Amino acid sequence: MSQTLSSETAVLRVGTRASRLARTQSGHVADAITAALGVPTELVDVTTHGDISRAPLASMGGTGVFVSALREALLAGEVDIAVHSLKDIPTAPAPGIVLAAVPVREDPRDAVIARDGLTLGELPPGSTVGTGSPRRRSQLAALGLGLELRELRGNVDTRIGKVRDGELDAIILARAGLSRIGRADEATEVLDPLQMLPAPGQGALAVECRADDERAAAITAALDDAATRAAVTAERAVLAVLEAGCSAPVGALAEVAEGEDGDELWIRAVVLAPDGSVAIRRSANGDPASAYDVGAQLAASMLDEGAADLMNDLTSGDAPPGTP
Repeated sequence: MSQTLSSETAVLRVGTRASRLARTQSGHVADAITAALGVPTELVDVTTHGDISRAPLASMGGTGVFVSALREALLAGEVDIAVHSLKDIPTAPAPGIVLAAVPVREDPRDAVIARDGLTLGELPPGSTVGTGSPRRRSQLAALGLGLELRELRGNVDTRIGKVRDGELDAIILARAGLSRIGRADEATEVLDPLQMLPAPGQGALAVECRADDERAAAITAALDDAATRAAVTAERAVLAVLEAGCSAPVGALAEVAEGEDGDELWIRAVVLAPDGSVAIRRSANGDPASAYDVGAQLAASMLDEGAADLMNDLTSGDAPPGTP
């Protein structure tokens, strides 16, 4: 084993949010590290601002509310690595911190859990659908199904409970989260990205470490998946160039596929008005090695079409019909 990993018997402290989903995700990372390299790990719970506040995510700015406390614990030396849902991470670099690994991505699509096993299209007009995401609300409104949209917060179990208790007719959430906690079979529909593009980075995890921690960087590098990293790099480039946070009505999905001359990166993105009445949709392809540039150029073309004006509508206080 290399000199960097010579202290393999030292426990690697894995920083995680305390929710069931977060601990499960972080546990998967910890178990993968131990299985691949024999390095012992322990989970360290960290409470974030997003966990404490009951305010709608969009009103808190969205970006970084689940991330900053974990990063502070990392920089303070309280943990050796931090595991995040990648879609929660701001696109701007964090001083002193590096994205050490992006493991293989789970299914990035959105899922529906509805009463009586219904799909979105089967819900009667006026049915109540819960989601805390402006991206989902805008795309739902664009479908023109006449649904009444409700703000939704809480962990996965709490959200599902609102359907089981009859408080809501349906909820929409990431299929990846359901899968990771063993509840994927409760989804009554998995939405085609042609209907609803997921959030940039959805379904992927991010493993961060301190920039000067060679041991942690070397250990976590074993988990990095090149195709997943290229895809999410392109998606996050769209956000960065649009200057949009994770609370903006922006969807993007990229994948690496085999082409005639080798691997090729494909990406689709959408920016919507809050009420779904206007949408700018674009797609692009290119070399996975230039993933950021592919996403950035796609975003630039969307800005040329007026994407900034659509996002400014959100900050002016407009919201889709039926949204509290």
